[in-house]
Amino acid sequence: MKRVFDILASGVGLIVFGPVILILAALVRRDSPGPGIFAQERVGRGERVFTCYKLRTMRQGTVSAASHETPVSAVTRLGTFLRKWKLDELPQLWNVFKGEMSFVGPRPSLPVQGEVIEARRARGVYALRPGITGLAQVQDIDMSQPERLAEADALYLAKRNIFGDVLLILQTVTGRGRGDRVGTERN
Repeated sequence: MKRVFDILASGVGLIVFGPVILILAALVRRDSPGPGIFAQERVGRGERVFTCYKLRTMRQGTVSAASHETPVSAVTRLGTFLRKWKLDELPQLWNVFKGEMSFVGPRPSLPVQGEVIEARRARGVYALRPGITGLAQVQDIDMSQPERLAEADALYLAKRNIFGDVLLILQTVTGRGRGDRVGTERN
């Protein structure tokens, strides 16, 4: 039932938000040099690596690292707005439609985030498709806290159901959870 929901909702989302994604991608390009859509390898279900799509919120050439390890100065002016309202995640509707992600599940980590990967592996979290949002995100737990993150992901794995997923989606849309935080300003 979850996969059917993901296919239908992401298909409708791509139709409805497709023009918005294109407009935002054009604004991203206008705000700073580089592509509007950012593609990055992430770890998914079964620890398979896939390409995750987002609207680019950081300056071109920023080192590929976890958000909490990236300086605040790397985020563009428009990127700050997109991250605050979680609009940078809209291109992931394509990942959901393709079956690489789900609307709800553990946020996909970078392949270099060994502590997160190991903590999730130990708890069987990779049985799930990663999600655009999840239990950890609405509880403000990000990848800088690998053990807490994996515990929240494992709790979701144990208790997941369609009604809980709808609740997590509604909590995300209404602003619960701050999303991935960027590291402190570096001199």
